[in-house]
Amino acid sequence: MARLPRDDEQVRHDVPTQTAAPDPLPDPASAPAPATRKQRIAAGVRDSFSAGLGIFPLGIALGLLVIQAGLPWWLAPALSLSAFAGSLELLLVGMVAAVTPLASIALTVLVVNFRHVFYAFSFPLHLVRNPFAKAYAVYAMIDEAYAVNASLPETERSAPRMLAMQIACEVYWVGGGLIGVGLGAALPGPIKGLEFSLCALFTVLTLDAFRSRHEVPSVLLAGASVTVALVLTPGVALFTALLLFVALLLARHAFTTRRPAHRAAEEAVDA
Repeated sequence: MARLPRDDEQVRHDVPTQTAAPDPLPDPASAPAPATRKQRIAAGVRDSFSAGLGIFPLGIALGLLVIQAGLPWWLAPALSLSAFAGSLELLLVGMVAAVTPLASIALTVLVVNFRHVFYAFSFPLHLVRNPFAKAYAVYAMIDEAYAVNASLPETERSAPRMLAMQIACEVYWVGGGLIGVGLGAALPGPIKGLEFSLCALFTVLTLDAFRSRHEVPSVLLAGASVTVALVLTPGVALFTALLLFVALLLARHAFTTRRPAHRAAEEAVDA
């Protein structure tokens, strides 16, 4: 007589074997699409708005100073296009009006704009491939452009975005200078105090960079450098402070990179 299968055997044969389903592949459509060139340019223009709030009135101040100093109106756009350095141009207006010797002007330009040498160490010029565009990026590497770019994450930086921001900043500056020339010719008397907008602009940019980076040690090192420079070399405080600040940053970088390596060596010995 044939043996009847037991219930558990019958169930085992009737139920098909289930295999683990493979993990679903990521949907390419769900990943964010890379920004187009047009979107990057638009982002660069938006980045310039915060700096433009200070650059535009500062350009107006330059145009007013040119007219109030009795200089020809075309000097404002000429300085803006040839030098494109706000603090330097404001100084040059007074020096040109006072017929300062060329050697003194050259030394002033070197001392005031020497800080741009240090900007080149961390400004992302490597993103710009075209030689003409790179030359313009070097020419337009002003304080405001550097500060705005420093607040951006490295993943969001690109050549179109950076160049668009720099071009927009120059448009604000040149346009403000032309408006200032027109206002200076129309107003009956001089306006004092506009030169303080440069100091206010740098203060806002510094606070913005500090808020985005949270670099407390760098702020403390910068404050110490400025204090020492004002005490030891008040005549060339800016030049001394920049050199001292760079030396302190290099020392800090060497110290912070050596500590993880030293700690890893101690852990290897203990193991």
